[in-house]
Amino acid sequence: MRAWNAERVAAAAGGSLVRRGRGSPKRVVIDSRQVGSGDFFVGLPGERADGGSFAARALETGAWGVLVAHEWARDLPGEGAVIAVEDPVAALGALAQAWRRELGCDVIAVTGSVGKTSTKDLIAALVAPHRPVVANPQNYNTEIGLPLAVLGAPGGTEVLVLEMGMRGFGQIAELTAIAEPDVGVITAIGPVHVELVGSLEGVARAKAELVVGLRDGATAVVPSGERLLGRWLRPELSVVTFGPGGDVELEPGAPHAVSESTYTIRAGDEHLELELPFSSAHNLRNTLAAVAAARAVGVRPEGRVDVRFSALRGEHVELPGGAVVINDCYNANPLSMRAALDDLAMQEPARRRLAVLGDMLELGVDEREHHRQIGAYAAGARVDVLVTVGPLAAEMGARFDGEVHAVADARAAARLARDLVQEGDVVLVKGSRGVALEVVAEALAHPSTGSSAADPTVFGASG
Repeated sequence: MRAWNAERVAAAAGGSLVRRGRGSPKRVVIDSRQVGSGDFFVGLPGERADGGSFAARALETGAWGVLVAHEWARDLPGEGAVIAVEDPVAALGALAQAWRRELGCDVIAVTGSVGKTSTKDLIAALVAPHRPVVANPQNYNTEIGLPLAVLGAPGGTEVLVLEMGMRGFGQIAELTAIAEPDVGVITAIGPVHVELVGSLEGVARAKAELVVGLRDGATAVVPSGERLLGRWLRPELSVVTFGPGGDVELEPGAPHAVSESTYTIRAGDEHLELELPFSSAHNLRNTLAAVAAARAVGVRPEGRVDVRFSALRGEHVELPGGAVVINDCYNANPLSMRAALDDLAMQEPARRRLAVLGDMLELGVDEREHHRQIGAYAAGARVDVLVTVGPLAAEMGARFDGEVHAVADARAAARLARDLVQEGDVVLVKGSRGVALEVVAEALAHPSTGSSAADPTVFGASG
């Protein structure tokens, strides 16, 4: 959009040009407090206030122009462009779609019940040495965040990697229509958001909206043997499977690791060696999906992979007292809990393994049984001490045969963890986003300063 005039912006957004303005916008902003000179302010409706009411402030601050609902487009100060639309959220998506087409880049979309953010990060890391790539930051994976990520991609971007979140039926379809992906990756199907979609089959249907929305000839990357996705994989797509027995897998019949950090991956007829900064089973699986996606846009990944995972997703933090915290508290579901516990079990050396596990939300009528199963899984994953956080997580203790502590919330868990953790311990901290267990990780990392929970960003979507 950096070279678009007001007429072209209005046409792309499907809006009416109330006032022309001058020049072109620098970037798109939805928070009037962040508006700088030359920015394009989009006033979105919110729960507490309509962003359109801040259009005048944005123009007075130096905005290039504003896009607002019709009722806010009258009698605005200054000389900036004014564009009026019926639905600002839909207009934001239309702008993003138009900019995606202007870029003419390859688009890789990623969704799934677990691992989608890490897979997105891995795809970007694999592509970066070969082609200019942009990935949506943090959790910009909703009908607001994803368009902002697309609009933030500079000219010259050749590959755009977009994570897509899901909170019900129709949302992945909406994001797919905006992004128009060339490659669609589904990392896994598991019991996540069952309250919203009714069953595991409903989860698959919601995630498969990505596959349904792919153009003919596009590439679908899916887990090997995932029967729930079979009905959505039409013949017009190029389907690539990953995992044991799939098109992309760790070299079968040989040790996984060539050396301590180098792995051989079979991808079709190719054998690729990647040097990875991790050995956890779930991230090795995510790597297979990422390799499949990278190859679909013409990249042959090989050698050292410099990946920086998004915050709160399996970060290993060494504490001043000699313990280690695995900060994986961005979200949780039965699949990701098991993967995190597997990672904890592999940590060596470890005086003790402690797991601070919070409620897993939106699991439907079987939510308590899911939590009990995680307690049993923790018992078999070499966990010495289990701290449960919240009323649902407390059910884990029923099937855990070691030392158990049950607390009501994250702050109580933070106080308890300070007393429990000793030198040489490894501590996993994981729970659904609503439990805000980053308080625990922060308290352990900075025991003398205390901590406070961060407010979830407005773009957050856990699916």
